[in-house]
Amino acid sequence: MAHPKRKISRTRRDKRRTHKKLSTPTLSACPTTGEVHLRHRAYWSEGKMYYRGQVVIDNSTEEEVAE
Repeated sequence: MAHPKRKISRTRRDKRRTHKKLSTPTLSACPTTGEVHLRHRAYWSEGKMYYRGQVVIDNSTEEEVAE
């Protein structure tokens, strides 16, 4: 099994990992609402939270009752 000969410092390790953050985040359009959102993230649209095209949280009914 490979084994490092010397310890790699935190700074040197982190320098190697920095390039991944430079790319822009991937966006997708929801098949249900058509709204553009970050992939693999839930998002709000018209008082409802959607994830993978399905309603997860529905706050629109609570707002109507409060009024």
